[in-house]
Amino acid sequence: MRRASIGIWLTCLAAWGSPALSAEANGTRGASFDPAAAERGRIALTLRGFLKPEWSAPAFATAGRLWDFPAPDFDRDPAAYRAAFERRYGLHPAPYPNDGLPMGLRRGINPDGTKSTGFQVDCMVCHGGSIGGRSYVGLGNTQLDLGALGRDLTTADGRRPPPPVFVVNTSRGTTNAGMMAAVLISLRNSDLSRRIVPLPLGASFAELDAPAWWLLKRKQTMYFDGRTNARSVRTNMQFMLGEKTLQQFKDLEPTFRDVREFLLSLEPPRYPFAIDTEKAERGRTVFSENCARCHGTYGPNGRYPSKIVPLDVIGTDPARAKGASDRLVAHYNTTWFAEKDPVNPRMIGYQAPPLDGIWATAPYLHNGTVPTLHAILDSSSRPRRFTRPPSTGFENYDTTRVGWKHREVSAAELAATARRSAFEAGFLVDTSRYGMNNDGHTFGDELTEDERMDLIEYLKTL
Repeated sequence: MRRASIGIWLTCLAAWGSPALSAEANGTRGASFDPAAAERGRIALTLRGFLKPEWSAPAFATAGRLWDFPAPDFDRDPAAYRAAFERRYGLHPAPYPNDGLPMGLRRGINPDGTKSTGFQVDCMVCHGGSIGGRSYVGLGNTQLDLGALGRDLTTADGRRPPPPVFVVNTSRGTTNAGMMAAVLISLRNSDLSRRIVPLPLGASFAELDAPAWWLLKRKQTMYFDGRTNARSVRTNMQFMLGEKTLQQFKDLEPTFRDVREFLLSLEPPRYPFAIDTEKAERGRTVFSENCARCHGTYGPNGRYPSKIVPLDVIGTDPARAKGASDRLVAHYNTTWFAEKDPVNPRMIGYQAPPLDGIWATAPYLHNGTVPTLHAILDSSSRPRRFTRPPSTGFENYDTTRVGWKHREVSAAELAATARRSAFEAGFLVDTSRYGMNNDGHTFGDELTEDERMDLIEYLKTL
């Protein structure tokens, strides 16, 4: 990809890893927000473009020629083509006016500030998901195939896709936001002037599942490693480094302050199925005795401790936590982005997240390698290779174990599927890949099965 535009189609991740919530969601206490600013932020985030187009308008209509299954004709049946496009790349209908594009794509802006016919990705390509047939801004997109989206649109636009310099994703729903950010900052000096030769920062991030934005108001620090102040506005702007100058960043900061207020206004969807209240009440006790110390309490007087758990205690895959090299952190901290809120140089482990709306955020762990809450609470039942669902419709949702229905697959089946179809292979998760291990978080293993199921019932209420 052209160096000048490397950040344009990556701007989807402008708020990577920083979940957000409203001032009073599910009765839990968190940061307040300014309603007027939140409305300005909503408009800016969902209706305004910030970068030049990465692809021309015809690329959207012609990408279907590259698929390994027949595409509807765009001119004859544009609605059917758009639906097939969304399915192919794991995108969802936009719950806001979006010029006929799915959520996650956005018309770019011309040099004179007018809207272009060409388009790019935006934050919602990763942070705009769906569940039960409804799209939500701020829900992680568990269907996304970002690598295929970028490659196919670039090819359809008549350009050769660049050779990959890191793994973007090996399965649906994961994205390597850390490496994207590291590449972008490596092409800037401390004063944000451009470099031709990247700085050797030594980052080694792995792919992750995008967290829900509705959790930020509960947190004092953000990102999976909890090393950045949750109040930071500038960190949410760094994925525009492929294009913007320091002065342009400064000019946009008030807008992104409003965007953060909008993130603070988001609320999780309520669990839509019946809940056994007696089981849930028993589960509340199980939660209080086993989970609340790290994940907080819920209700009118709920408190969240923003606890970062050491790697040797949590035991989950360490690649994300260790991927932020000392050189990367040190360089980032010399720039305008860290002027007010520097990254903590000390790495401890992973932040135990708030659990508001946890029913809607499967698969679990930071890398999305555990398909259900039951498997989170019984580590011996976790599949090593398994299928992600073909859609986020409720027909694929497991209301008992809470999460996505799945099928365990063998190494031979995984390899055969990859040879047969890249599209089908994208729905397979292999936990032997770098950063994708699903060990650790064994705190539920000592529970009885009855206690485990009661706890799951309680988690549905959050």
